[in-house]
Amino acid sequence: MKYDKINKNNAMLLLLGILIFVIMGILQPRSFLRSANIRGMFIQLPEYGILCYGMMLAMISGGIDLSLVGIANFASIVGATVMIANGNTSFSIMLGILAALVVGIGCGLFNGFLIGYLKIPAMLVTLCGLQLYQGLGLAITKGPALTGLPSNFAKIANNNFLGIPIPFYVFIVSTLVIAYLMKSTVYGQQVKFLGANETASRYSGINNLKVTLLTYMFSGILGAVSGILISSHYNSAKSDYGKSYTLLTLLIVVLGGTNPDGGEGNILGVALAVFVLQLISSAFNILRINSFVKTFVFGIILIGTLLVSEYLDEKKQKE
Repeated sequence: MKYDKINKNNAMLLLLGILIFVIMGILQPRSFLRSANIRGMFIQLPEYGILCYGMMLAMISGGIDLSLVGIANFASIVGATVMIANGNTSFSIMLGILAALVVGIGCGLFNGFLIGYLKIPAMLVTLCGLQLYQGLGLAITKGPALTGLPSNFAKIANNNFLGIPIPFYVFIVSTLVIAYLMKSTVYGQQVKFLGANETASRYSGINNLKVTLLTYMFSGILGAVSGILISSHYNSAKSDYGKSYTLLTLLIVVLGGTNPDGGEGNILGVALAVFVLQLISSAFNILRINSFVKTFVFGIILIGTLLVSEYLDEKKQKE
Protein backbone atom coordinates (compact mmCIF):
# COMPACT_ATOMS: atom_id res chain seq x y z
CA MET A 1 0.00 0.00 0.00
CA LYS A 2 2.76 2.43 0.97
CA TYR A 3 4.80 1.47 -2.12
CA ASP A 4 1.80 2.09 -4.37
CA LYS A 5 1.18 5.49 -2.77
CA ILE A 6 4.79 6.58 -3.30
CA ASN A 7 4.71 5.51 -6.92
CA LYS A 8 1.45 7.37 -7.51
CA ASN A 9 2.98 10.52 -6.01
CA ASN A 10 6.06 10.19 -8.24
CA ALA A 11 3.91 9.53 -11.32
CA MET A 12 1.85 12.65 -10.54
CA LEU A 13 5.01 14.76 -10.25
CA LEU A 14 6.39 13.38 -13.50
CA LEU A 15 3.11 14.12 -15.28
CA LEU A 16 3.00 17.64 -13.81
CA GLY A 17 6.57 18.33 -14.95
CA ILE A 18 5.82 17.15 -18.50
CA LEU A 19 2.61 19.23 -18.54
CA ILE A 20 4.43 22.43 -17.49
CA PHE A 21 7.18 21.75 -20.03
CA VAL A 22 4.68 21.24 -22.88
CA ILE A 23 2.51 24.27 -21.95
CA MET A 24 5.54 26.59 -21.70
CA GLY A 25 6.99 25.08 -24.87
CA ILE A 26 3.80 26.12 -26.67
CA LEU A 27 3.28 29.53 -24.97
CA GLN A 28 6.90 30.76 -24.91
CA PRO A 29 8.97 28.39 -27.08
CA ARG A 30 11.73 30.91 -27.88
CA SER A 31 12.27 31.89 -24.25
CA PHE A 32 11.55 28.63 -22.43
CA LEU A 33 13.32 26.19 -24.75
CA ARG A 34 16.38 28.30 -25.48
CA SER A 35 19.69 26.82 -24.33
CA ALA A 36 20.44 29.76 -21.98
CA ASN A 37 17.22 29.12 -19.99
CA ILE A 38 17.82 25.38 -19.72
CA ARG A 39 21.45 25.98 -18.73
CA GLY A 40 20.29 28.48 -16.08
CA MET A 41 17.92 25.87 -14.65
CA PHE A 42 20.71 23.29 -14.46
CA ILE A 43 22.91 25.77 -12.57
CA GLN A 44 20.26 26.99 -10.09
CA LEU A 45 18.47 23.69 -9.46
CA PRO A 46 21.39 21.94 -7.64
CA GLU A 47 21.83 24.87 -5.21
CA TYR A 48 18.53 24.19 -3.43
CA GLY A 49 18.08 20.62 -4.69
CA ILE A 50 21.00 19.46 -2.53
CA LEU A 51 19.58 21.39 0.45
CA CYS A 52 16.33 19.45 -0.08
CA TYR A 53 18.12 16.16 0.55
CA GLY A 54 19.34 17.50 3.92
CA MET A 55 15.80 18.58 4.78
CA MET A 56 14.48 15.18 3.64
CA LEU A 57 16.85 13.25 5.91
CA ALA A 58 15.90 15.41 8.91
CA MET A 59 12.16 14.99 8.22
CA ILE A 60 12.39 11.21 7.76
CA SER A 61 14.09 11.05 11.18
CA GLY A 62 11.08 12.84 12.66
CA GLY A 63 12.72 16.27 12.83
CA ILE A 64 13.33 19.23 10.53
CA ASP A 65 16.36 21.30 9.55
CA LEU A 66 15.51 24.99 9.14
CA SER A 67 19.16 25.98 9.58
CA LEU A 68 20.33 24.66 6.19
CA VAL A 69 20.56 28.05 4.46
CA GLY A 70 22.45 29.45 7.47
CA ILE A 71 24.89 26.51 7.37
CA ALA A 72 25.34 26.94 3.60
CA ASN A 73 26.22 30.63 3.90
CA PHE A 74 28.36 30.25 7.03
CA ALA A 75 30.32 27.37 5.48
CA SER A 76 30.86 29.29 2.24
CA ILE A 77 32.01 32.39 4.14
CA VAL A 78 34.56 30.39 6.14
CA GLY A 79 35.67 28.64 2.94
CA ALA A 80 35.99 31.98 1.13
CA THR A 81 38.00 33.45 4.02
CA VAL A 82 40.43 30.52 3.86
CA MET A 83 40.78 30.87 0.07
CA ILE A 84 41.42 34.62 0.23
CA ALA A 85 44.03 34.11 2.96
CA ASN A 86 45.93 31.50 0.91
CA GLY A 87 46.09 33.25 -2.46
CA ASN A 88 44.85 32.58 -5.97
CA THR A 89 45.94 28.94 -6.24
CA SER A 90 44.32 25.52 -6.72
CA PHE A 91 45.60 24.53 -3.27
CA SER A 92 43.74 27.41 -1.63
CA ILE A 93 40.53 26.33 -3.41
CA MET A 94 40.89 22.79 -2.07
CA LEU A 95 41.67 24.14 1.40
CA GLY A 96 38.63 26.45 1.27
CA ILE A 97 36.29 23.64 0.17
CA LEU A 98 37.65 21.40 2.93
CA ALA A 99 37.12 24.16 5.51
CA ALA A 100 33.53 24.65 4.30
CA LEU A 101 32.81 20.92 4.62
CA VAL A 102 34.28 20.85 8.15
CA VAL A 103 32.03 23.77 9.11
CA GLY A 104 29.03 21.89 7.66
CA ILE A 105 29.91 18.80 9.72
CA GLY A 106 30.42 20.88 12.88
CA CYS A 107 27.12 22.76 12.52
CA GLY A 108 25.26 19.51 11.79
CA LEU A 109 26.73 17.72 14.82
CA PHE A 110 25.91 20.73 17.00
CA ASN A 111 22.27 20.60 15.86
CA GLY A 112 22.18 16.82 16.29
CA PHE A 113 23.61 17.00 19.82
CA LEU A 114 21.00 19.54 20.97
CA ILE A 115 18.19 17.53 19.40
CA GLY A 116 19.32 13.98 20.22
CA TYR A 117 21.05 14.41 23.58
CA LEU A 118 19.33 17.40 25.17
CA LYS A 119 15.95 16.52 23.59
CA ILE A 120 15.24 20.09 22.46
CA PRO A 121 12.64 20.12 19.63
CA ALA A 122 14.29 20.09 16.21
CA MET A 123 12.26 23.05 14.99
CA LEU A 124 13.50 25.28 17.84
CA VAL A 125 17.12 24.12 17.53
CA THR A 126 17.37 24.60 13.78
CA LEU A 127 15.41 27.86 13.72
CA CYS A 128 17.81 29.26 16.32
CA GLY A 129 20.65 27.64 14.37
CA LEU A 130 19.61 29.55 11.26
CA GLN A 131 19.95 32.83 13.15
CA LEU A 132 23.17 31.71 14.87
CA TYR A 133 24.97 30.67 11.66
CA GLN A 134 23.78 33.73 9.77
CA GLY A 135 24.99 35.90 12.66
CA LEU A 136 28.40 34.21 12.67
CA GLY A 137 28.68 34.72 8.92
CA LEU A 138 27.69 38.36 9.31
CA ALA A 139 30.30 38.82 12.03
CA ILE A 140 33.01 37.62 9.61
CA THR A 141 31.89 39.61 6.55
CA LYS A 142 30.71 42.73 8.47
CA GLY A 143 27.80 42.92 6.00
CA PRO A 144 29.02 43.10 2.39
CA ALA A 145 29.82 40.03 0.31
CA LEU A 146 33.33 38.58 0.51
CA THR A 147 34.96 38.99 -2.89
CA GLY A 148 38.41 38.35 -4.31
CA LEU A 149 38.06 34.57 -4.41
CA PRO A 150 40.40 32.60 -6.74
CA SER A 151 39.28 32.98 -10.35
CA ASN A 152 39.26 29.20 -10.91
CA PHE A 153 36.77 28.75 -8.05
CA ALA A 154 34.06 30.40 -10.17
CA LYS A 155 34.55 27.69 -12.82
CA ILE A 156 33.05 25.05 -10.51
CA ALA A 157 29.54 26.48 -10.90
CA ASN A 158 29.88 28.33 -14.19
CA ASN A 159 31.70 25.86 -16.47
CA ASN A 160 30.28 22.95 -18.46
CA PHE A 161 31.36 19.36 -18.95
CA LEU A 162 30.01 17.66 -22.10
CA GLY A 163 27.67 20.63 -22.50
CA ILE A 164 26.08 20.24 -19.05
CA PRO A 165 26.83 22.67 -16.17
CA ILE A 166 29.10 21.11 -13.52
CA PRO A 167 26.65 21.78 -10.60
CA PHE A 168 24.21 19.37 -12.21
CA TYR A 169 26.81 16.59 -11.95
CA VAL A 170 27.23 17.46 -8.25
CA PHE A 171 23.44 17.17 -7.89
CA ILE A 172 23.43 13.73 -9.57
CA VAL A 173 26.29 12.46 -7.37
CA SER A 174 24.52 13.76 -4.24
CA THR A 175 21.31 12.01 -5.36
CA LEU A 176 23.11 8.69 -5.86
CA VAL A 177 24.93 8.92 -2.51
CA ILE A 178 21.74 9.70 -0.55
CA ALA A 179 19.83 7.00 -2.45
CA TYR A 180 22.55 4.48 -1.50
CA LEU A 181 22.49 5.63 2.15
CA MET A 182 18.72 5.25 2.39
CA LYS A 183 18.31 2.03 0.41
CA SER A 184 21.44 -0.02 1.04
CA THR A 185 22.74 0.81 4.51
CA VAL A 186 21.68 -0.03 8.04
CA TYR A 187 21.59 3.71 8.76
CA GLY A 188 18.89 4.18 6.07
CA GLN A 189 16.59 1.67 7.79
CA GLN A 190 17.37 2.98 11.27
CA VAL A 191 16.54 6.58 10.41
CA LYS A 192 13.12 5.46 9.12
CA PHE A 193 12.47 3.45 12.30
CA LEU A 194 13.48 6.44 14.40
CA GLY A 195 11.14 8.76 12.51
CA ALA A 196 8.23 6.29 12.63
CA ASN A 197 8.42 5.63 16.39
CA GLU A 198 11.26 6.91 18.57
CA THR A 199 10.33 4.74 21.59
CA ALA A 200 10.02 1.53 19.58
CA SER A 201 13.30 2.37 17.85
CA ARG A 202 15.08 2.65 21.23
CA TYR A 203 13.62 -0.62 22.54
CA SER A 204 14.60 -2.43 19.34
CA GLY A 205 18.27 -1.70 20.09
CA ILE A 206 18.85 1.27 17.79
CA ASN A 207 21.10 3.98 19.16
CA ASN A 208 18.79 6.96 18.59
CA LEU A 209 21.42 9.53 19.55
CA LYS A 210 23.94 8.13 17.05
CA VAL A 211 21.33 8.08 14.25
CA THR A 212 20.28 11.66 15.07
CA LEU A 213 23.89 12.87 15.08
CA LEU A 214 24.57 11.16 11.74
CA THR A 215 21.37 12.56 10.22
CA TYR A 216 22.13 16.18 11.09
CA MET A 217 25.81 15.71 10.19
CA PHE A 218 24.82 14.52 6.69
CA SER A 219 22.38 17.42 6.50
CA GLY A 220 25.19 19.84 7.47
CA ILE A 221 27.50 18.39 4.80
CA LEU A 222 24.80 18.82 2.16
CA GLY A 223 24.29 22.40 3.36
CA ALA A 224 28.02 23.06 2.96
CA VAL A 225 28.07 21.54 -0.56
CA SER A 226 25.19 23.80 -1.54
CA GLY A 227 27.02 26.79 -0.02
CA ILE A 228 30.12 26.00 -2.09
CA LEU A 229 28.01 25.93 -5.28
CA ILE A 230 26.24 29.20 -4.41
CA SER A 231 29.48 31.05 -3.60
CA SER A 232 31.12 29.64 -6.75
CA HIS A 233 28.12 30.78 -8.82
CA TYR A 234 28.50 34.39 -7.59
CA ASN A 235 32.27 34.05 -6.95
CA SER A 236 31.61 35.64 -3.57
CA ALA A 237 30.17 34.69 -0.19
CA LYS A 238 27.51 36.50 1.85
CA SER A 239 25.37 35.72 4.88
CA ASP A 240 22.01 36.25 3.15
CA TYR A 241 22.36 34.38 -0.13
CA GLY A 242 19.46 32.00 -0.90
CA LYS A 243 17.10 33.46 1.72
CA SER A 244 14.04 32.04 -0.07
CA TYR A 245 15.45 28.51 -0.14
CA THR A 246 14.13 27.57 3.33
CA LEU A 247 10.47 27.72 2.24
CA LEU A 248 11.37 26.19 -1.12
CA THR A 249 13.12 23.15 0.41
CA LEU A 250 10.19 22.54 2.78
CA LEU A 251 7.76 22.72 -0.12
CA ILE A 252 9.81 20.40 -2.33
CA VAL A 253 10.39 17.76 0.34
CA VAL A 254 6.69 17.58 1.31
CA LEU A 255 5.64 17.68 -2.35
CA GLY A 256 8.12 14.86 -3.00
CA GLY A 257 6.20 12.52 -0.68
CA THR A 258 8.16 12.87 2.57
CA ASN A 259 5.92 12.49 5.61
CA PRO A 260 6.19 15.65 7.80
CA ASP A 261 5.63 13.39 10.85
CA GLY A 262 8.68 11.28 9.96
CA GLY A 263 9.38 7.67 9.00
CA GLU A 264 8.61 7.94 5.30
CA GLY A 265 10.23 9.54 2.25
CA ASN A 266 11.86 8.71 -1.04
CA ILE A 267 14.73 10.29 -2.90
CA LEU A 268 13.13 9.90 -6.35
CA GLY A 269 10.05 11.83 -5.24
CA VAL A 270 12.17 14.69 -3.89
CA ALA A 271 14.32 14.75 -7.07
CA LEU A 272 11.17 14.94 -9.25
CA ALA A 273 9.72 17.69 -7.04
CA VAL A 274 12.98 19.67 -7.46
CA PHE A 275 12.56 19.53 -11.25
CA VAL A 276 8.86 20.47 -11.09
CA LEU A 277 9.49 23.50 -8.84
CA GLN A 278 12.38 24.62 -11.04
CA LEU A 279 10.11 24.44 -14.11
CA ILE A 280 7.43 26.47 -12.29
CA SER A 281 10.01 29.04 -11.15
CA SER A 282 11.45 29.34 -14.66
CA ALA A 283 7.95 29.69 -16.15
CA PHE A 284 7.12 32.50 -13.68
CA ASN A 285 10.33 34.33 -14.58
CA ILE A 286 9.66 34.09 -18.31
CA LEU A 287 6.04 35.23 -17.87
CA ARG A 288 7.42 38.15 -15.80
CA ILE A 289 5.31 37.30 -12.74
CA ASN A 290 6.30 39.27 -9.65
CA SER A 291 8.59 37.37 -7.26
CA PHE A 292 6.22 38.14 -4.34
CA VAL A 293 3.42 36.40 -6.23
CA LYS A 294 5.75 33.46 -6.83
CA THR A 295 6.49 33.16 -3.09
CA PHE A 296 2.75 33.43 -2.35
CA VAL A 297 1.96 30.64 -4.84
CA PHE A 298 4.70 28.44 -3.36
CA GLY A 299 3.17 28.98 0.10
CA ILE A 300 -0.30 28.03 -1.19
CA ILE A 301 1.13 24.88 -2.82
CA LEU A 302 2.84 23.95 0.48
CA ILE A 303 -0.36 24.38 2.52
CA GLY A 304 -2.37 22.49 -0.10
CA THR A 305 0.14 19.62 -0.11
CA LEU A 306 0.07 19.39 3.69
CA LEU A 307 -3.75 19.32 3.70
CA VAL A 308 -3.87 16.58 1.06
CA SER A 309 -1.20 14.60 2.95
CA GLU A 310 -3.18 14.91 6.21
CA TYR A 311 -6.38 13.84 4.46
CA LEU A 312 -4.70 10.76 2.93
CA ASP A 313 -3.22 9.79 6.33
CA GLU A 314 -6.62 10.02 8.05
CA LYS A 315 -8.22 8.01 5.25
CA LYS A 316 -5.50 5.37 5.55
CA GLN A 317 -5.99 5.10 9.34
CA LYS A 318 -9.75 4.64 8.92
CA GLU A 319 -9.17 1.88 6.38
